[in-house]
Amino acid sequence: MTTTALESAENEKGAGIGPRDKLYNTPLAYLRAFIIVLVVAHHSVMAYHIILTEPLASSLADHLGSMQAISPVIDAQRSGMLSLFAAFNDGFFMPLLFFVSGLFVWNSLRRKGRLDYFRDRLLRLGLPLVLMVALRPLTYYATYLQLGGDGGLADFWQQWSSIEWRGGPIWFLEVLLVFDALVVLASFQSPGLPRTSKPMESGLVQSPMKFYVGLVLLSVLAYVPISVAYGSFFWVQIGPADVQINRVFLYAVYFGMGIFFGAHGLERTFIGPDSALARRWALWSVAGLVAFVIHLVTSLGAAHEILKGCSFVLSCATISMGFLALFLNFAQTPRNLFDSLFDNCYGIYVIHYGVVGWMSYILLDAEMPAVAKWSIVFAASMVICWGATAAIRRIPGVARVL
Repeated sequence: MTTTALESAENEKGAGIGPRDKLYNTPLAYLRAFIIVLVVAHHSVMAYHIILTEPLASSLADHLGSMQAISPVIDAQRSGMLSLFAAFNDGFFMPLLFFVSGLFVWNSLRRKGRLDYFRDRLLRLGLPLVLMVALRPLTYYATYLQLGGDGGLADFWQQWSSIEWRGGPIWFLEVLLVFDALVVLASFQSPGLPRTSKPMESGLVQSPMKFYVGLVLLSVLAYVPISVAYGSFFWVQIGPADVQINRVFLYAVYFGMGIFFGAHGLERTFIGPDSALARRWALWSVAGLVAFVIHLVTSLGAAHEILKGCSFVLSCATISMGFLALFLNFAQTPRNLFDSLFDNCYGIYVIHYGVVGWMSYILLDAEMPAVAKWSIVFAASMVICWGATAAIRRIPGVARVL
């Protein structure tokens, strides 16, 4: 858990950032749990997104090969407000999750050693990845039923086994495992990192504004060129998941910046207690909203891809700083409910996609607005996944993975 923004609390507490450990690290624990809640909310929205204007697909393969693949189930009820919420989430929450994931990598690697560290990554990321792949057919059986499938399990499996596209959130674990492997390889070339010994490094980790500027510049270099070359929605299938290639390099920047922070010690950075970032939470929050509006206007207009890419990375960095500031300022006190959410958030991530899909399917024929349907899907999915994860983690050994 120490290296992953989703895993169980055991290693998290061992690294000194758990919600029941040092008080000043409580915000980071709760921030990662909050991002997982946003992930569930985001996938619950997809069935009601206004971007889906074409008629319902005629087959499972057509569904997964079209824009409708953003959700296992597509409802006729749509909501512009929910689509705006999805656009806001999409603009920051996964890069921020990678940043939080990277914060504790270096210390964990140094403490465990390369072999034990990577063995731990394989266990904590690999096993849930296999589980998510195994659950994928169950998730998309709801798609099969919505599209009029009546041939039973045999017909579904015949269609499913011929499809290469594998959707859902498994890509995050896949990419994170690759990042961890690269970190292990890089550690052979860089066995140690300085502790804010250089003025430039000290400025980056201690000044929110200097860090923000550096993050934006690196993000532009990582995101804009490939987006200009291939477009903003360039997906490639790698293993069992489709990966949005232009964003992988952006995720690498956030993950790397998290490692950089963690290597210098959080207590020496602006993420520490009583930081300047926390005190200016209102300013960063407003700036994040303004940056999102600018990006939204730019994206909907006829702007060049360079301008769209720059507005995206600016919005992403600003919103991320805003949420860091909010949690550093307001999430200092441990709460039992939030501790439970933090302990179970990894398991919620692993199993939520299928639950969201089936809840959306159950409500297909319900006569109610899209917002009402989404509220039910989101709330029910959170309760089911949270409860199921808490129960499963009581099985001996499971809590080490989930």
